[in-house]
Formats: sequence, structure tokens, C-alpha cells
Amino acid sequence: MNTAIERARAIITGYRGPKIRIMEVCGTHTHEIFRLGIRSLLPENVELISGPGCPVCVTPVSYIDEAIFLAEERHATICTFGDLVRVPGTEKTLADARSRGARIQVVYTPLDAVTYAEEHPREEVVFLSVGFETTTPSACLALKRAEAQDIANFSLLTANKTMPAAYEAMASHTDAYLYPGHVCAITGTSLPESLTKQGISGAVAGFTASELLTALAVILEKSRSGEPFFVNAYPRVVRPAGNPAARALVETYMEPCDATWRGLGTLKASGLKIRPAFAPRDARVRFSLPSMSGRENPACHCGAILQGLERPVDCPLYGRACTPDHPIGACMVSREGACSAYYLYGGLGRNFA
Repeated sequence: MNTAIERARAIITGYRGPKIRIMEVCGTHTHEIFRLGIRSLLPENVELISGPGCPVCVTPVSYIDEAIFLAEERHATICTFGDLVRVPGTEKTLADARSRGARIQVVYTPLDAVTYAEEHPREEVVFLSVGFETTTPSACLALKRAEAQDIANFSLLTANKTMPAAYEAMASHTDAYLYPGHVCAITGTSLPESLTKQGISGAVAGFTASELLTALAVILEKSRSGEPFFVNAYPRVVRPAGNPAARALVETYMEPCDATWRGLGTLKASGLKIRPAFAPRDARVRFSLPSMSGRENPACHCGAILQGLERPVDCPLYGRACTPDHPIGACMVSREGACSAYYLYGGLGRNFA
């Protein structure tokens, strides 16, 4: 076995300090930690909790309602990633709308949606732009191509979000963050470094067994001092400056706005909307979308799960009424959702807390 993995594993299994709650913000981290069996290594006093790091999961019900309205009432063609098709809106899903004749196209990249718009000039094509700092640049790249090629029938319905406000909102729910490597690859390390001044600790982690174990071991060792800390445990990908070109692309086409997060409510300046200079590319403006509030299933506990206040197994619907074949909450739909991870990997015992 790799020496680094052996040392990290020894630190984790040998931890005898105070009880510590570590929040893995990234949905991919949640799934990889399960897949690699890392939770089985944790002693009783180390608890891993899942946070709001799944973009599909934190997207509010009202957004799905908007997309369905565009498809059914404005007769737009909706291009979207597959996860969103099955996320419940107030009354139905995009899959339900498709079964009733709405045009819903699953694409693999935003650029695929631009290509579809170019090939179907008589259709109004709307791409559902959902994601954090990692995926927002690709949506902006699609806007750039549509502008350059004068593809007039292409627009975005945005639900893009940024992580800083979420880190601050969730700080009281955790002792340290396992920061998302892909997000930090774009933003750089200045934000988590500055959060230490607010008493917020954490380490950036990669996605291999060695990288995840190392980041967790670093958190456990650093936490002994009682002082806030930040460590970049993913230096092969995450640089201090991040990716300036990607950030510049986003700043060209989008600007900050308040955004609603499932479970967290409205967080100031935590969203991104299309700049007024590109208003015809904003589906809300283009189609004069009415305001929609959305209504979640009151029995669904996704909001509490996304805050790390509950585990998926604490929800009365989990594994019963709510399964991957019949999802009631977004956390069971998305491949990055905590409920999906628990269900896929059999998370029912203490080691899955």
C-alpha cells in the first residue's frame, strides 16, 4: 500500500480527539467516499455530513416550474442535462411534460444545445443552466458561440450559483469543510484562506483514495490546535490563482444576484444572472416569465439533508416512497445527491452517519 495512504489511514483510525463534524460540500466527494469505503474507517468521534454541493439538489422547485412553463406555455424546446428531467416541480416533472408532448432534449454539454438551436432555427431553444463555479464557464462559452454565430433562437434559463455565501451560511453546522476540488480549481484558494478569519476551517480535497484520505487526515491533525486553518490538499490541480480565464469568461456574460437555495433560502449575491447587455439571451426576459414561488412536497426532507441537519435515512420517505426509480426529492434524483449515494451504497448503519 502507498505510504501516504497508510499514514493518512493511521491518523484517521487513530483519532481520539473531540467529536468533529466534517462536511463534504461536493456531491462527487460524497459518492466517492462511499464507493471507496472511507466511512468504514471513521472512529465514533468523526462524523461526515453531506452539504449543499449538488447543484441539481439546491435548485429550487420554482426553477423546474419555470422550465415546464416555458415548454408547455411558450412552446420552447428545453435542452437540459438528464438529471433535471426527473426532478419534481410543484405538480410535475419535465419528464411528465415530455410525455404530454413538450419538447425536452437531453444534451451532454451547453454547446450541444447551441448546435441544436442552429439546426432547428424555427424552434426557440432554452438551455437549463444549472451549476456552480465549475460548470458556469461552459454555459457562458455557449452564449459566446451563439453570439459569434448569430444564433438568435438560443437562450439560457439560469440557476447558476456561487459557493462563498453557502460556506458562510453553513459554518455553524460543521467544524470543518472538505472543500470541493473542482470549484477551487476555478476560484483559487483566496476564498477559503480568507474564511479562516471568520473561524471557518477546511481542506481542499481531490477525488482519489489517497487525496481524500490525506485531506481528512489533515483536517483531523490541524483541528487539534483549536485554531482556524486552511490546507490545499489538492495542489496538483488547485492553484492559488485558480483559473482566471474561466472567471473572466463568466464575468463577461453574467453578474451576481440574490439566489434561492433549496434548504438554505435566499442567499445574497450567491447567484449569477445574464448581464443586461445580453438580455435577449435571458429566457426570463425573452419570454416575460411570470414570478413563480414553487411548492415542495412537505414530507420531503431534502432541505434539512442539504444543511447537514439530517441524514437521508432520517427522512420518512427514504427507501420507501422515495427511491431512484420513484424519486420524490431532488437529492434522490441527482447522481451527486446524498440520498442517491446512501441508497446506491446501502447507507443504513452507523458508519453511514
